[in-house]
Amino acid sequence: MNDTPHLPPALATGIGSLPGTDAREAAKAATGSFEDFPHLPELPARGPGADMIGRTAGLLVELYARVEPSGWRIGDRPGRDTRRARSWLGEDLDALEEFTQGYEGLLKVQAVGPWTLAAALELKNGEAALSDPGACRDLAASLAEGLRQHLEEVRRRVPGARLVLQLDEPSLTAVLRGQVRTASGYRTHRAVDRQTVEATLRDVVGVHDGGPVVVHSCAPDVPFALLRRAGVAGISFDFSLLTERDDEVIGEAVEGGTRLFAGVVPGTDAPLSDPAGSVMGVRTLWRRLGLRPGLLPEVVTVTPACGLAGASPGYARSAYAHCVRAARSLADNPE
Repeated sequence: MNDTPHLPPALATGIGSLPGTDAREAAKAATGSFEDFPHLPELPARGPGADMIGRTAGLLVELYARVEPSGWRIGDRPGRDTRRARSWLGEDLDALEEFTQGYEGLLKVQAVGPWTLAAALELKNGEAALSDPGACRDLAASLAEGLRQHLEEVRRRVPGARLVLQLDEPSLTAVLRGQVRTASGYRTHRAVDRQTVEATLRDVVGVHDGGPVVVHSCAPDVPFALLRRAGVAGISFDFSLLTERDDEVIGEAVEGGTRLFAGVVPGTDAPLSDPAGSVMGVRTLWRRLGLRPGLLPEVVTVTPACGLAGASPGYARSAYAHCVRAARSLADNPE
C-alpha cells in the first residue's frame, strides 16, 4: 500500500528564488501569479544568508554556520550570518502573511535537502560535511527539527493553507555517484550508499507529518525511483534534461501516483514560445508512454526549469504568467 501523502492537482507554481531584494514585491508576484499554488519566495540577491545554503543553515537547530571565503562553515555558536539569515526569512514570512490573508489552498515552502546541504556545508577542517557520516547524521537531524519548527511557524501565519514542503537537492546525483569535489579540488568524496541516502531522505520527508513533500533538482539524471521509495509525493525537474532512457521511471512514477513538476520554462531570460509550444514535449512524452491524455492535468504541474534568481525582474514576471498559461493549455487540450 502506498502511504505517501497525496498531492492534489495544481496547474502551475514557481520553484522558489526570484530576482531583486524586495520581499513584498516578491510575495506579491508569487501569490498574484499562482492563485492556486503560491510559494514562499527566496531572494538570494540580498547576499549571504539569503542564498539557498545560508537560508537553510539559518533553520538548523543547535548547529550554526558562518560565511568563510570558501563558503558556509559549521561553527559552535550563532553569529552575525545566522542572525542575518533568520532576519531575512522573517521578513519574507511577514510579506507572505500580508498577501495570504484568508487564503485556503496549497502553499509551498522550500529548503535545501540533507544531501545537498552536506555537500555544501564545510566542517572545521574545511572539508564538506559529506566526508563524515556522523556529521551527515547530525546535520540531517538538525535540519529535520528546524523544518518542523519552520512548518509550524508558516501554519501559524497562514492557518488556512495546506503546506507543501519542497526539498532542493541539486547535488543529490553527484552525492550518489561520488562526484562531489574535496576542498583541494583534486579528488572527489566517496559515493554515499544509496540505502543511506534513501533512509536519510525518508527521515527528513517524515517531518512534514501527513503533508506532501516534493524534491526539486535541476541536475541531469534525477533518481526518480529512489525518491519515490523515500516517500516523496512529487518530483520537480528540468524537463529539457530528460532523455528517452528516463521513460520507464517516469511511467512508473505516474502509475505510482507521483506528481511531476515539469520545468518547461527557462530559468533565465529567453524568448518564450506560445504556451502550447512550451508543453508540447510533455504531450509527446505522454504519447510515447501510452498514458491517458486526461491524466495530464492531474499529474503534471508546470514550473520554470529552475529558480529565477538569475533572471531579470520583468522576465521573472513573464515566466510565471507563461507557466500559468502553459498549464491551462495542457488542461484544456491534453491531446
